[in-house]
Formats: sequence, C-alpha cells, structure tokens
Amino acid sequence: MKGILGRKVGMTQLYSESGEAVPVTVIEAGPCYVTQVKTIDIDGYNAVQIGFDEVAERKLTKGEVGHLRKAESPILRHLRELRLSDLPTVALGDVIKADIFDEGEIVDVTGISKGKGFAGAVKRYHFAGGPKTHGQSDRERAPGSRGAGTSPGHTWPGAKGPGRMGNQRVTVQNLKIALVDAERNLIAVKGAVPGPRTGLVFIRPAKKA
Repeated sequence: MKGILGRKVGMTQLYSESGEAVPVTVIEAGPCYVTQVKTIDIDGYNAVQIGFDEVAERKLTKGEVGHLRKAESPILRHLRELRLSDLPTVALGDVIKADIFDEGEIVDVTGISKGKGFAGAVKRYHFAGGPKTHGQSDRERAPGSRGAGTSPGHTWPGAKGPGRMGNQRVTVQNLKIALVDAERNLIAVKGAVPGPRTGLVFIRPAKKA
C-alpha cells in the first residue's frame, strides 16, 4: 500500500498527442516524511504514518512536537496512517515524493468537500419542489411530505431534508494520473477532486480499478 498527502493547487488543462484538451487538477504532492513505523509484533498491525506540510513549532502541541522530534523529521502539520498487509519497507525519516506514482496510474483521491452552509432540500438533494400552478405560490422549493401520517406518526431518522451541505470527507475514485513532475512535486490527475484550492488531499492507488 502506498499513498501521499498533498495540497490542491487548482484546475487547468493539458493537451494529448492527438490535440485533445484534457481537464486536470494539479496537486502539490509531498514531500512527505515517515514519522512512525508500526509492526504487527509491537503494535498488533503493520502501518506507516506519514506527515506533510512544514509549519512553525509554536503551531503544534508539545506532545506533537515530541513525536516528530523522535522521528527526526521536520515539524509537520498533517499526519496520516497507511495500513499495510506486509511488514513496512521504509524507515523513520524517509522521504516520500511524487515519483512514487507513475503517469497513467489509476488512483483514488480523498479530501474535504467545499462547505456550502445551510441549504434547502431542493439544492441539497435535487428535490423537484411543488407544483408551479393551481395557486401554489409559495411551494415551488418546498420539500413536501417526508413520511406517513398516523403510522409511524413521525419522520424517520436520516430522511433527506434541509441542513448543512458539504464540508464532508469525499473520495473520488478511479482518476487517471496525467502528469508527474517529480522535480516540483506536482501530480496532475484527470478530472476534479474534492475541496477548495489549497485543500488537503490524500492520494492512494485505486481500490476498484
């Protein structure tokens, strides 16, 4: 299992050999540092913890700083753990760069979607709304009935309706890597990825490719 943390730069387009414009999202991937190595003998499972995004020491707690000092890595804002099926082949302090992925590889990209605040059911879940005629002047964007009357006499938990939209963990699967620039730590994937510009994303090999 391999993976890398990065930051969304924005969208642009590349041109294929046939002249076709391909929309891509550019991600600043790494460099990431190995901050902890876990083995099944000591921790009960195999895993590698990686860190990304150097920050000032004052922005972390003393416990977090101590953990990173032990790994002899820079002061990093974001830490993520990668579960492994076999024993880890990396060591503390190793650097993971964008070149762990190859051009043409299929990956999954995870991020936090853009927060859109409180939204009605029509915008949030694409409800059709009420009829536009027969005197229904104020029902055009109303959700309408969400359950039965006497039985059960209440709305079931989880029923779709108005509420907070976005700001959730989202994974976009099976995106093709269109470009890998190892010198500048850039990876361009075909299509869109979750989150705003500068948002944190996690890239890993596709599970359902």
